[in-house]
Order: sequence, then C-alpha cells, then structure tokens
Amino acid sequence: MRILWLVLCASCLFAADADLDIIKTIQKLSKVEVRYTNPQSPYLKKIYTMLLADLKISGHFKVITGGLQQPNNPNYNALASQGVRLLVELSMEEPTQVNVRIHDVQNKNIQSIKDYAFEDKTLYPFIAHHVATDAHASLNLPSVAWMNRLVVFARYIEPGVTNIAVADYTLTYQKDIIQNNLLNLFPKWANTEQTEIYYTQYLQEPTIVKYNIQDGSSEVIAQSEGMAAVSSVSPDGKKLLLTLAPEGQSDIFLYDTAKKTQERLTQYSGIDVSGIFINHAKSMVFVSDRSGQPNIYIKKLNPNAPAEQVVYYAQNNDSVSAFGNKIAFVSREERDENGQSAFNLYMITLKSNHVRRLTASGVNQMPHFSEDGKAIMFVKKAAQQSALGVILLDYNQSYLFPLKGINIQSFDW
Repeated sequence: MRILWLVLCASCLFAADADLDIIKTIQKLSKVEVRYTNPQSPYLKKIYTMLLADLKISGHFKVITGGLQQPNNPNYNALASQGVRLLVELSMEEPTQVNVRIHDVQNKNIQSIKDYAFEDKTLYPFIAHHVATDAHASLNLPSVAWMNRLVVFARYIEPGVTNIAVADYTLTYQKDIIQNNLLNLFPKWANTEQTEIYYTQYLQEPTIVKYNIQDGSSEVIAQSEGMAAVSSVSPDGKKLLLTLAPEGQSDIFLYDTAKKTQERLTQYSGIDVSGIFINHAKSMVFVSDRSGQPNIYIKKLNPNAPAEQVVYYAQNNDSVSAFGNKIAFVSREERDENGQSAFNLYMITLKSNHVRRLTASGVNQMPHFSEDGKAIMFVKKAAQQSALGVILLDYNQSYLFPLKGINIQSFDW
C-alpha cells in the first residue's frame, strides 16, 4: 500500500463543471465503474464526481456511475456480464485519508490499493486526477498525467493590479501565490516539478523574477525598459528565452541560468517576441512582424543564423506554442456576420505542409502544449463568459471550463 501526499496549501475553493464539446470520436472504449462509500464525507462525493468527469474527459473510458454503495466484496461475474473492465472503489475511513481500490474485473482481483492523504481539503481535485491517471496505467492506456499538473496564471484584479495564481486544469482548485498590489504578468514554470516560476513584476522597469512556491524565496533575473518576459524554459531548466526591449523595440535573448549571462539572438528594427525552444533547445520559433504583419518564424540559437518564415497560412499569426515538431498558432481571420473578428487555433508540423484547424469560431488565444504534447490548453474569450479550453489532439475532443469572474492575462501549463 502506498501513501501519496498532496502538500500544496490552498485558501479557497471554486467549483467548475466541464462543458463538453465532442468534435469527433472514433474508438472502442473500455468500461469502468466508479463507486464510493461513506456518505457522511462530503469530500468523498466531490472526489467521486470529479473522477467521473476526468475519466470521461480522457476519451479512453465508457464510465458507469456506481454511486453510493455499502462496502462489500464486488460481484465480478455481474460486472463482467455488463462488460466492465475496471472497478474503482473510493472510501474514507479517516478524515484526512482516501482509500482507492482498483479492481481488475476480468482477472477477478484487486490490481492496486492506495491511500491518498490530504490535510487541505481544497486539494481534493488532485486526488481525482491522480486516480484517473492510475486507472489509465492499469490498462496500459495512453497517459493522462497532464491532468495532475498545475496551471499558473495572471489574474486581473483592477487597473494596474494582477495576482499570480495556481489552479488544477478544471479551475476547481485555485490559490493566489503572488498578491502585492502590483502588475504581475507572464508566469512561466521554471521546472518540470512545478516548484518555481518566472514572472514579470512591473516596478520602475519591467523586472523578471524567479519565485519559489514552496519557501517564498525570490531572485531578480533581468530588467528591461518597456518589455521583459520569459517565453520559454529549456527541458533541463538551464536556458531561458527572454523577450526584452533595451532599445525600445523588443528582441529575443538567450539566458544561461548557471552563468547568469544573456546573448541577443535577434536584432530587428521591428518586433520579435515569444521565442519557444524547439529541436532539443537548439532552435526556436517566434513571432515577428518582419513580413509586415505578425507571423511565425524559425531560427537556430545563433545570433547570425537567418530567420525563416514557417507559417504561410493567413497573414496575421500573433501567438505560438511548440512541442517537438508540432507548432500551434493563433490566426486572425475575417470578420463574421456580426462584424466580430475571429481568432482561431491551428497546428502544423515541421515535417509537412498540412495545416490542422483546432477551433472553429470565436476568440481563441494563448495556446500551450501539455508536457507530453498530446493536449493544448488555451483561453476562449466571449462577451458573456470566457473559458479555459483543453483540446485532446489524438481524439479530436475539446472541453471548456468556464472562467467564472476570472480574467486571465497570461498563463502556463
């Protein structure tokens, strides 16, 4: 039996239900039934409900809602007759510990038993996310470990004031980690463990700060007039791509975290921003207006290397994310029948000229690939209510999580 500890503190809890938009699904799904006991524990039911949503969102399961049941030995034959492959049982015998049993119905045995200990009840969504990940692993299904990751974002408070907050991917759990009555923007995870971030604090000059979430320590990385932001962190955390504007116009710089030195990679009279590492941190893609309008370019990490246009679809592409050979970008399109400009997400690969459309309408911005490159998170803005969106690339599914009273200025996943 293994005990998993969730140690991140939280101060508030916001509920959010996923709005499901299935574009296309063609696959045979494994059946999983989820049950829970202990009706006196409100958090156990919350975990149960969140787990049902996680399993559905993954696109790998047909979910059967077993609901509240008395503790007893499961009837494997009855479950097998319904085509159930897995049975997940949740119980809570202690107020700070959730017991999870995953049954292999086909082989009529318990595949795993884990206790999830959590002192802070607002962290309950992460128990559900971890159980969903374990359920996938038990059947050797594609990983959904992206569900376990934190989202860090800049939250608008009032003019000139934004807080930095963290949340789970559904925004059910949220906590402000930087709140100082200042303008704090462009948060970026500093490591894969998600224990540190970079962000820009607007003092006399925009200042890039490295902040440790666990102990609250901070370190100034760079300052620049007009613009300063970390746009990309290399996989090993040793290199950063910075957007700085020391002479008025923004350019991209390579920063060495060990030597604390920076090297200018672009020197263009217009705008170069949002550099993203590709090719094992040997090259970058970035946004530039050197063709007259914002577009996506590629360049090796050498000041003298040429910049080559990589996207030829549309003429106004002002945001980019990359993973491996995949590049996601935002393209501004013609106005619709209501006179509103549309901003849609597209994806290309460096190995082909094929352009894949990811969204169909509306204002879709700030794409970010998941750590495994199999999902893209983005912000969908609307007059009535905006949402945080997740696109599962392998299954052509997208989900929207309403941003209730939240205005996200920038985020990282």
